This record gives sequence, C-alpha cells and structure tokens, in this order.
Amino acid sequence: MAQRIKKDDLVKIVSGANKGTTGKVLAVAPKGVLVEGVGLGHRHVKPSQLNPRGGKKDIHVPVPLHKVALVVDEKSGKTSRIGYKVTAGVKARVARQAKNKEIK
Repeated sequence: MAQRIKKDDLVKIVSGANKGTTGKVLAVAPKGVLVEGVGLGHRHVKPSQLNPRGGKKDIHVPVPLHKVALVVDEKSGKTSRIGYKVTAGVKARVARQAKNKEIK
C-alpha cells in the first residue's frame, strides 16, 4: 500500500501518550514515521575507546502510521484522511475531509 504521509508533512498524533501533539515528519520508514519532538528514546551504549564511560544516547523512535493524521488546516489543526485523484494523467494527493482539496 502507498505511504500516504510524506517527509516534511505536518501531522498530528491521534492516539497514545503523545495524543494531540503536532510536528513535522522527519522521515518515513516501514515501521512508522519519525515526528519532530515526538518519540524520543534512549539507547544504552557500551564503553568503547571513543566513549570510555559508555552511557545513554538519545534516539528517535518511529510512531506507527495508524497513529498519525495529516494536518490540513494549520490554524485550526483540522486533520484529514488522504486519498489519490488522477486528473489529466497526473496523480495528486487529496484531503478527504476537506472536500477533496488537493495537497501540495
């Protein structure tokens, strides 16, 4: 299935601990999307020659795709599902809740 959320889109988290948070998509992966400021975690690092003490390293953890929705109107924060529409041989993303308004 096509990934309907793309890099640099503005998305809103619709469920989970970070519900209601909006942010820009940094990357899209098969497991989910990396959202700016959401899903920060820690990874424990073993001591090495470069880092003799070891410790914790901050990492981004992907948010599953079913937990995010595209923000159509930035002022009101309205979200929408995404569909596709083909006109004159050009495929474009459209926002379903905004009466099939075309997305950049």
